[in-house]
Amino acid sequence: MIQLAGDVPRRGRSVESQARWIFAAIVLLAGALALAWSFVASSRYISYELRTHDTVSGLIEDAPVEFHGVEVGRVVRVDLTGPASVRVVLHIRKDAPISSATVATITSRGLASKGFTGYVYVALEDDGSPAQPVAVASAGYPQLRTAASRSVNMDTTMNQVNQNVQSMTRLLQAALDARTLASVKESLDSMQKVARTLDANTERMNTILANAERATARLGPLLDSSTQSANAMQNQLVPKAYQAFSSLDRLSTALDAQAQQAASRLQPLLESGTDTARALQTQVLPEAYEAVSNLNRLSTSLRDATARIERDPSVLLRGTANRLGPGEAQ
Repeated sequence: MIQLAGDVPRRGRSVESQARWIFAAIVLLAGALALAWSFVASSRYISYELRTHDTVSGLIEDAPVEFHGVEVGRVVRVDLTGPASVRVVLHIRKDAPISSATVATITSRGLASKGFTGYVYVALEDDGSPAQPVAVASAGYPQLRTAASRSVNMDTTMNQVNQNVQSMTRLLQAALDARTLASVKESLDSMQKVARTLDANTERMNTILANAERATARLGPLLDSSTQSANAMQNQLVPKAYQAFSSLDRLSTALDAQAQQAASRLQPLLESGTDTARALQTQVLPEAYEAVSNLNRLSTSLRDATARIERDPSVLLRGTANRLGPGEAQ
């Protein structure tokens, strides 16, 4: 009985020792599996970093990283590197199309900047520039280009709306002063007077509209006749006028040719006229001058004879000599 009692504790200790070894083996196996999983997972991802001077309030580790709206990675570190500088390390899948054209934007979305009603993530987009490998930063990670942070949450929108409303309120208060309100009141009074005037002249306006409608109805035949006249001018008058202008053009051309021919023929005539004028000046004119002088003297003699005859008609009978008649003495 004493030996059996001693064997029981020994068997208990051996079972406990085996259980410990089994538990240690399970822990080691789990650690190995975890290391293998982390190695496999790390081999599927590439680490990138981005540096920004904007505030990253709400961006935490394990925040999503999206490329054109598709989740491609996670945020693994957020470090403050200076008073106004932040370094963010990202793990992104190898199959994501990351290049030098990729631009990272820290974006907040939801009803608030952070918390249950909102979250902050990193949005990646391609700006269309030529794709090149991403440059490696000093810490050994490829560095992505960053754009200004963007907030599309409700509180930011409401804050912007509040600022806009306040600006509009100040603008309205500055615009709607006492003088402006008085002017608006006067304008409303004037509009009321105009409305009353229009109401009083409704019947006259209806008459004017009726007359205008009748005049419009009469414009149809006038427009038709105008169209017919235009067609007649286009089909008849315009071709005839074109023919007349063409005839005038041909006539002017013929007259021009005849004028050139006449000018060529007038040249000898002008030259002969010059010779004739020279002959008239040197020969005919002196003789004509002498004939005119003779005629002048003859006319003077005739005038004297006529005067004598008028004084003494007997000159026609006895001539101009002083002859004594019978019984006359000198």
